[in-house]
Amino acid sequence: MARILDLSLKHQLFVRTYKFRKLSPSPWTAFSGALSGSRVALVTTAAFYLEGQVPFDDAMKGGDTSYRALRIREADGVLAAALESVQIGHRSSAFDAAGIEADYNLALPVERFLELEREGVIGRLHDEALSFMGSITAPGRLVKKTAPEAAARLKAAQVDVAFLTPV
Repeated sequence: MARILDLSLKHQLFVRTYKFRKLSPSPWTAFSGALSGSRVALVTTAAFYLEGQVPFDDAMKGGDTSYRALRIREADGVLAAALESVQIGHRSSAFDAAGIEADYNLALPVERFLELEREGVIGRLHDEALSFMGSITAPGRLVKKTAPEAAARLKAAQVDVAFLTPV
């Protein structure tokens, strides 16, 4: 894990002076079920998008607060071929995409969760994942509009647990 001192001076100053928002009440819900019977969705902030989807707008002031639904697998349970061509739209001069470019499972652990499904650790991996842009420095729209829309989408799909991989 990187330390603040590992960052450039510019990024150290940003992290030390950024006014993080406090949300009250907390939007998190405690999970009390059994994972072995639960539908799990993956959510990443790597700004992944697939060929044919609109890329994230990395020039948007404050960050692009939209999200992309990524098809993880086809109806027959086979891993979706489109994931092999996942694009990374994450914006941050402090972000090194090399690891994710080598293995997207670092930011979207589809193959690991399919293994957990086969082993019975989780009930079922949801057929689509949600991808957001990281480095959103003005999260107002995200908190008020996009996140509730994404949560409603997952709820409508009867997802019990969302696993977030922040980038």
